[in-house]
Amino acid sequence: MNRRTLFLPSLLIALVGCGSAPPPEPASALYEPTWESIKSHQVPEWFDNAKLGIFIHWGLYSVPAWAPPSGELELDNSDPDWWREWFTNNAYAEWYLNTIRIEGSPSNKHHAETYGADAGYHETFVPTFNEQVKQWDPKPWAELFQSINARYVVLTTKHHDGFTLWPSKVPHPYLKSEHQAASRDIVGELSSAVRAEGLKMGLYYSGGLDWGFTPDPVVSREDVTGSAPQTDEYGQFADAHWRELIENYKPAILWNDITYPKSGHPLEIFAEYLNAVPDGLINNRWGLDWSNFTTPEYQALSEISKDKWEACRGLGHSFGYNQTEGDEHVLSSNELIDLLIDIVSKNGNLLINVGPTPTGEIPEIQVSRLRALGEWLDVNGQAIFDTRPWQRANGKTSDGVDVRFTSKGEVVYAILLEKPKSSALVIESLALPAGATVELLGHDGALEAAADGENLRVTLPELPESHAYALKIG
Repeated sequence: MNRRTLFLPSLLIALVGCGSAPPPEPASALYEPTWESIKSHQVPEWFDNAKLGIFIHWGLYSVPAWAPPSGELELDNSDPDWWREWFTNNAYAEWYLNTIRIEGSPSNKHHAETYGADAGYHETFVPTFNEQVKQWDPKPWAELFQSINARYVVLTTKHHDGFTLWPSKVPHPYLKSEHQAASRDIVGELSSAVRAEGLKMGLYYSGGLDWGFTPDPVVSREDVTGSAPQTDEYGQFADAHWRELIENYKPAILWNDITYPKSGHPLEIFAEYLNAVPDGLINNRWGLDWSNFTTPEYQALSEISKDKWEACRGLGHSFGYNQTEGDEHVLSSNELIDLLIDIVSKNGNLLINVGPTPTGEIPEIQVSRLRALGEWLDVNGQAIFDTRPWQRANGKTSDGVDVRFTSKGEVVYAILLEKPKSSALVIESLALPAGATVELLGHDGALEAAADGENLRVTLPELPESHAYALKIG
């Protein structure tokens, strides 16, 4: 992982704080717009059980689909110059509008050479996106996500460029009417397709940044939230957008990004939302001191968290489609599977991102990784889904294989992150409960197992090739 994708998400978090149809309207209000009432809302069981979600970054930035794919920065990130270098060489293709505004940046040079120095972002890319999106069919997306065992989806409805993927009736005061929204109701069409496959549908909204309101680029750490619009005009705009999304689409998750305008009314939004969707969730990127779950980006935790969390990241260094990314920039299937296992063992969910092309094609380099994950889950999913953390997350075998633990009632799952060197397996510091048996998921019958002092000794059968192996103990 390159250093540029590691540090900005940490800063953002520090600076800011399954059915086939939408949930029915409740008969009466359950929540009031007070913190006492809102804080009584608990993480619904479906989210604790879900473990795997699909993030989708799709929009105007998918047309140029360009960013420097990688590159180490040797500067210390405590140095202000480090941050300017980070933003100048931003690997997030979805930040294209911001990066081309930075004179001399690789994206600025690419834009001038490809489209012309005076080519406007919305003027250049809206017509292309709206023409190419006519080819998109949401059903194959939903079928793919269901087939790999994902349980929920989160779609970017408006990223920082201000362009909406639904036909909003709220006019953007600084964009021409023809530059404000997609030509199709992408949010509605995808929500219907996803729910038809039995998955939950959450919605992302950039509440903290809208570059239509703030034409100067983000070039420093202070700019990230310091440039967030704080006018009454923007607060009313963001509130109205969230209310449209809630009323029209009843999302399973309110996934806000960066922060929220102080002139907005998130408490009222939360109450209205939870009354409409009682088993919904609210993430932590609102600049407030409460949320249902936290959302570290391109990071994982070292220990079990007592509070629910969700790791989000792209398969590569970018969320939006970046045509410059190749195999060397993208997680391998093995890395992706190990990442999910590790996150789940520590009480987290993985929200893994896809970045489609303007026509709605998910690149094969991404699809191949997702299918490999799905095939592994077909065999080992019971060690992941509906589980809870065990007494500890991490373990080792005597021959140095990393182990992660999950549990389900009295059953413990020990997941080996690589193929053991011998059929005589010893998992260190793991007791075998009296009367318990040990099984290998995907293999019929109990394995020979016995206590070996404080360790568990297991005789393994001939193992098929796999990215990881799950033992069921109970």
